[in-house]
Amino acid sequence: MDAEASFSFSSIAPPVFDGENYQIWAVRMETYLDAMDLWEAVEEDYEVLPLPDNPTMAQIKNHKDRKTRKSKTKACLFVAVSSTIFTRVMSLKSAKAIWDYLKTEYEGNERIKGMQVLNLIRDFELQKMKESETIKEYSDKLQSIANKVRLLGSDLHDSGIVEKILVTVPEKFEATITTLENTKDLSKITLAELLNALQAQEQRRVMRQGGAVEGALPAKHQEEGKMRKKKNKKNFAASGDATTNSNKNKTEGTKGNHPPCQHCGRKGHPPFKCWRRPDAKCSKCNQLGHEAVICKGKAQQQEVEAQVADQEVEDQLFVATCFATSSSSESWLIDSGCTNHMTYDKEMFKELESTTITKVRIGNGDHIAVKGKGTIAIESCLGTKTISDVLYVPEIDQNLLSVGQLIEKGFKVIFEDRHCLIKDAADQEIFKVRMRGKSFSLDPMEENQAAFPISESMTQRNQNENSNDLVDDSPVRVTRLLSDIYQRCNIAVCEPAGYEDAKKDQRWIVAMQEELFMIKR
Repeated sequence: MDAEASFSFSSIAPPVFDGENYQIWAVRMETYLDAMDLWEAVEEDYEVLPLPDNPTMAQIKNHKDRKTRKSKTKACLFVAVSSTIFTRVMSLKSAKAIWDYLKTEYEGNERIKGMQVLNLIRDFELQKMKESETIKEYSDKLQSIANKVRLLGSDLHDSGIVEKILVTVPEKFEATITTLENTKDLSKITLAELLNALQAQEQRRVMRQGGAVEGALPAKHQEEGKMRKKKNKKNFAASGDATTNSNKNKTEGTKGNHPPCQHCGRKGHPPFKCWRRPDAKCSKCNQLGHEAVICKGKAQQQEVEAQVADQEVEDQLFVATCFATSSSSESWLIDSGCTNHMTYDKEMFKELESTTITKVRIGNGDHIAVKGKGTIAIESCLGTKTISDVLYVPEIDQNLLSVGQLIEKGFKVIFEDRHCLIKDAADQEIFKVRMRGKSFSLDPMEENQAAFPISESMTQRNQNENSNDLVDDSPVRVTRLLSDIYQRCNIAVCEPAGYEDAKKDQRWIVAMQEELFMIKR
């Protein structure tokens, strides 16, 4: 029985040392050699004496065991180091010499260990929990540093970790910390108690928010998601090639649990739902290999990179990055579910700063990074306008204008008669965008999207100048556009012969009104 157990343990490979974390490797290697009954050869470095004349069987066996033990220990140490370190120790004759060399080389003397401890403590003091980190990730990081300090011979008590967590967690945990202060003695609270309390609040927050992150277009309601979840379970059972994914879907039921698709390589959907299945047939072009939703066969076909999830269990928010091929890169997609204005063009920003929003979720369940938040300046047919609270998301391919954020700022957004009408707080019309390809794409430089004609009287422009439109602080430009001036340079205009003719010429009347307006200013 003992021989069988020894054979079973000897089949376990020793830990390999690659030059990093020597203290951890030394503890594991010492335990391994002790379990193999080989540590004595390292600790004592005994000398195997030659056999006497006429040795007994016991002497022969003991001599062989001691010699074999030294050889096995040396072999274990050779196997337990990387090839780079092996070239340094291969000339050493005994296991004791190998062990001492590694200890001197990588652990160092007391002075070196003291410097390493100071560096680790400095690193510990600089740690601060990020908004994107979980309590478990942050505590694991702190405990890892503390364990390294302990392995170097110094001590870092759990009470120090408790104090560090209490003063460095984000403000969202303030309520839990206040409760602990009122109900417990924080000087005696254990690390496990603190972590359990903070993790409980973290889990409750996630449950309330439904795992939502900043994004656009709300997904299906929870009850509809449950219906789809049952349908997906049946499809998984019938397919026979995704048993593991089916079990995972049954237990967790969220879209992010699917592995990368074998057809497109993306996560967030099972293979049989992929738009790029080899057996999928497009209803637009009648070709195999894709579905109509991603068909590129028609010039005006709207391409959708992310849509509402088919099997969501809980309400979610995500970004739908879609665009019409006829729209320019400067256009803004008016999104009725987008929670924030978003742009991919960094050069638009007048001001750009960091934000607590670190990522947005797209329709396939993946997350893309948010690099900042600020105020942008755009040129429009009505002048230079600034838009505040815009997220900088480099990975999207279409600027998004949030209907919700517009309404929050006091605007009115009306969808009717295949048009989207944007009004300010004074009920003045700003933009009127015609629907194209089932979406509303606003191009600020298109004059026909302005709610009133560009050539209207300056009196009406002056009324709209102080209105609560997309401009935050910049006034609306009231001079004529360069395009208007260029157009006038390229055509011949017949001036009225006299006052009587001028009274009948509408263009002359508008020109005089503009002139008088500029004089009064």
